[in-house]
Amino acid sequence: MNLQTLRHSTAHILAQAVQELYPDVKLGIGPAIEQGFYYDFDYPKGFTLEDLERIEEKMREIIKANISFSKQEISKSAAIKLFKKLGENYKLELIEKIESDKVSIYKQGNFVDLCKGPHLKSSSEVKAFKLLSTAGAYWRGKSENKMLQRIYGTVFENKEDLERYLKNLEEAKKRDHRRLGKELDLFSFHPEAPAAPFYHPKGLILYQNLIDFWRKEHQKEGYLEIKTPLILEENLWKQSGHYEHYKEHIYFTELAGRRYAVRPMNCPGCLLLYKEKQHSYREFPLKFAELGLVHRQELSGVTHGLFRAKAFTIDDAHIFCLPSQLTDEIIKVSNLILRIYRSLGFTEYNIELSTQPETSIGTDQMWERATNSLREALEKSKIEYKVKEGEGAFYGPKIDFHIKDCLQRTWQCGTIQVDFSMPERFNLEYIDKDSKKYPIVMIHRAVFGSIERFLGILIEHYGGAFPFWLAPVQIRIITIAQRHISYAQEVKEKLQNASLRVDIDFRDEKIGYKIRAGELQKIPYLLIIGDKEEKEKNIAVRERGKGDVGKKEVEIFLKDLRNLREKKGQE
Repeated sequence: MNLQTLRHSTAHILAQAVQELYPDVKLGIGPAIEQGFYYDFDYPKGFTLEDLERIEEKMREIIKANISFSKQEISKSAAIKLFKKLGENYKLELIEKIESDKVSIYKQGNFVDLCKGPHLKSSSEVKAFKLLSTAGAYWRGKSENKMLQRIYGTVFENKEDLERYLKNLEEAKKRDHRRLGKELDLFSFHPEAPAAPFYHPKGLILYQNLIDFWRKEHQKEGYLEIKTPLILEENLWKQSGHYEHYKEHIYFTELAGRRYAVRPMNCPGCLLLYKEKQHSYREFPLKFAELGLVHRQELSGVTHGLFRAKAFTIDDAHIFCLPSQLTDEIIKVSNLILRIYRSLGFTEYNIELSTQPETSIGTDQMWERATNSLREALEKSKIEYKVKEGEGAFYGPKIDFHIKDCLQRTWQCGTIQVDFSMPERFNLEYIDKDSKKYPIVMIHRAVFGSIERFLGILIEHYGGAFPFWLAPVQIRIITIAQRHISYAQEVKEKLQNASLRVDIDFRDEKIGYKIRAGELQKIPYLLIIGDKEEKEKNIAVRERGKGDVGKKEVEIFLKDLRNLREKKGQE
């Protein structure tokens, strides 16, 4: 059974159930999505949890009734007449935008919906579903439109898969990075800077650990790090094409009578840097990396902690290369991205190749060359991939990397985009062997995408229990009594001199309470110091997930940790 078809059909069953229970409700749209389905309804009162229970029960009745899904193709005028009679204004709006003279509708009993399909043969084929939540959603995603009520649900082929998904959903709530961010004292959000994270000391350590690792890996690959301005003149964004495609997401300002944009991307600044001097063919590939802070206007209803913020950092890089180097450079970038993911504990992934969208810049010939180079690189690397027709960036086709976390959720992070168009717009050239000028080729790429979003993924993937090398606090020393503080300070100094991140809990509290506090903070090692430890000049070690692992001399403990720090992706 096709899961998309199952989910789409269940969305129609949901809509039928809602209209039978609430006859005044008007229908929006109800697509299948990655984790299930949703349907939007015009229902000013809004749905409660009790409503969802009633709707679920009605859906079970419809499923049990074994109602057939039947498709009909009717004329556009007949469809308008039908949905006008039903009072479905949102469906009429959709029909008006259909260019064909024929319109596809689906019926199930007395219920009718505008839909291309496909659908199941009968409602009884739905075996395991669950309604999950409600939310507000603007019609067609535009804030100037009416706010509708969206009901989310999920469905699987069998109860086992559904129960597994619901269990993961509960686990995901426990791992929610917003909750853990507060509990572990990593970051916060404040209304004075909406949807822009404030990093606390521990959160900044986590951030910097990730960046330090990123820098070392990029230095190995010959990248040169740059930094470009946050605010650039408006005309530059028109030249790059970003203005036309992203202006609703850009913050604008005016200085001395000139219009500027707070950058939503890093590309144009890097292009200006390239133009600073003439380049010879001997210089390539030239790899510029930038950890660029960007700002994007987002509706408050779509922001979501670190996953979707208004201010975040993109780990961009722009590779300028000769056409003959293009495929090899794409392969190198793919290898770098996958190596970094594995080091961070992500071993499962899938890859998509996205082609030319309806709205794009550049010639069809440019797009064909760029797409072929990406395809050739994937096939040379023997990497499996899916093709997403028409979903490339406006300036070029792309490869997207989707990683899978411990809850089997997928996240699109890394990307590689080949761009012939923007270099042409900015007249980026190089001098070849024949002393003539030729257009350069540019690769846009990112490993993490948004650093903030990737941190959110890491927090939820590890549930806050980070690998030793990444953990903000690697070791906590816990004193049994106040008289042990002096020795604890000696131990702390030795560990800090070995570049370890250590703190001390010398509060006048019971030892069990302090151990529990350290465990809740998910610190990798707790070192207990009492009379025996001070007398014998050793430490009692508790390891996260294992508990008490015995007493050790400080030097032996340090030797063990030196080995552990190098084991990225192996803990």
